Amino acid sequence: MLKVMFLCTGNSCRSQMAEGFARTLGKGLVEPRSAGLLAAGVNKRAIAVMNEIGIDISGQKSEEINEDLLKTMDVIITLCGNAEASCPCTPPEIKRIHWPVKDPVGTVGTEEEIMKEFRRARDVIGRKIQDFIQQIKKEEI
Repeated sequence: MLKVMFLCTGNSCRSQMAEGFARTLGKGLVEPRSAGLLAAGVNKRAIAVMNEIGIDISGQKSEEINEDLLKTMDVIITLCGNAEASCPCTPPEIKRIHWPVKDPVGTVGTEEEIMKEFRRARDVIGRKIQDFIQQIKKEEI
């Protein structure tokens, strides 16, 4: 099983969604984890938009990057530029991938506008995870 770590700044939204998608879509293929430069708690709106598509991330925990755990991963995927730039150095055998996904957390507007941004981020991440799982199945990763 491929060990995959999803990294973001706060480990509250994008990386949590990615972990939830990978756990569901990659069952039996990947062992997903997520972490952040800091642990900000799992965002309630992220939980809500994932629930809309039948994926429950409410039991996931927001964690800070653990360098020892990071070194046990096969693949590290960063979802924001800050995490990509600040992620500790990893051994060369660990594949690093960067998926820049706009953070919906800072969105201002009506609740409907904010939720639309969370859904957009969810859908972008979902497509990326589907493609990633297909690559694993084809043994391209």
